[in-house]
Amino acid sequence: MRSNRRKRRLLLVSALAFNVLGTIVARQRGYRVGGNTVVRCRRGHLFTTIWIPGASLKSVRLGWWRIQRCPVGGHWSIVVPAKETALGRRERRIAHGTHDIRIP
Repeated sequence: MRSNRRKRRLLLVSALAFNVLGTIVARQRGYRVGGNTVVRCRRGHLFTTIWIPGASLKSVRLGWWRIQRCPVGGHWSIVVPAKETALGRRERRIAHGTHDIRIP
């Protein structure tokens, strides 16, 4: 029994460390993950969503990608965080002006 508890604890700590490390690396590379994040769908639409590493209620997580409803095009798509520094002023304004549903 103790061995199973240790394995579960190790698995939980590993998953948490993986999410924290991934968030740190993403932020160092210029992505603003954690909270309101600008994302791009596969069709190129930009919008803002709540992106909480390791948690999701309105999308299906596939590692770094998520399958989520795009509020711009009204379709389901894989979405990925976008570097806001690489976006133009107009693109940032559009992305911040379009939010998906407010559930994390």
